[in-house]
Amino acid sequence: MITLAALLAACSPAASPAPAPTPAASAEVRVAAPSPSTPAPVVVLDPGHNGGNAANPAAIDALVPAGGFEKPCNTTGTSTDAGYPEHAYAFDVALRTADLLRARGVTVVLTRDDDTGVGPCVDARAAIADAAGAALTVSIHADGAAASARGFHVVEPALAPDGGNAAVLAVSDVAARDLLASFGTATGLPRADYLGDLVEPGLTRRSDLAGLNLARTPSVLLESANMRNAEEAALVSDPDFRATAARGIADGVTAFLARDGS
Repeated sequence: MITLAALLAACSPAASPAPAPTPAASAEVRVAAPSPSTPAPVVVLDPGHNGGNAANPAAIDALVPAGGFEKPCNTTGTSTDAGYPEHAYAFDVALRTADLLRARGVTVVLTRDDDTGVGPCVDARAAIADAAGAALTVSIHADGAAASARGFHVVEPALAPDGGNAAVLAVSDVAARDLLASFGTATGLPRADYLGDLVEPGLTRRSDLAGLNLARTPSVLLESANMRNAEEAALVSDPDFRATAARGIADGVTAFLARDGS
C-alpha cells in the first residue's frame, strides 16, 4: 500500500437541527473494465489525521507549505463526546471504501496504512495524489461542530492563494456534486446548512485547506457527519453506519469515474 496522509479537517460553527437520518439503499455503479492497454483508474483515499498525532505535538505543529501560505503539518481531529476519535472513524471508512472500489475495478491508494502513526503532513498528503496520477482524491473526515448542528457536507477547492490548483477547480466541482448526491442517498443524512460559506446546502468551497490548495488532480473533502451531535455520534460509532458511509463514498467516486469512462 502506498502511504502518505490526510488533508486538514474542517470544523465549523453551529446551526439548526434537522430530522434523524433514514439510511437508504444506493445503486451500485461499476467502472467499466479497463482494456489491456488502458490501466484501471487510480483513486486516492485520504483518511483524516492519525492515531499518533496527539502524542507528537512538535511534529504536527511544524509549518508546511499550504498553497501560498503555511499551515501546521497536521491536526489531531475531533471525537464524539464518548471519546470515539475522528482518526479511527476516517480510517475505518477508508478501508471499507477501498474494498468496495477495488471490487469495482478501481486501483486504490491510501495516504496512510495504519491508525497509529504520526501525520503525514498535509502537503505530503496532496503530493501522493499527484504522484499516483489520481483520477480523484477523497479526503474522509467528520466534523466537530456545535452539538445542535446536523448533517454532512462536501468541500471542494476554491482558487488557492498561489493559484496552483486552478486547473482542477471545475472538475473537482463535478466530483463534489457526485459525492454529495451519492452520500446523501446512501446514508439518509441531511445536507448540512450550518456552515457560513455554503455554495448550496451540503457544499462548500474553500481556499484555506492545504490539501485542496495543493491539489493538481481532482480533489474533494468529505465531512461525513458531526461527531458532536448526539444522534450522529451514535451513527459514526456504529460499524453498520460506517459500512453505509463507505458505500455512499464508493458510489460517488464511481459515478464520477463513469462520466469520462475512467
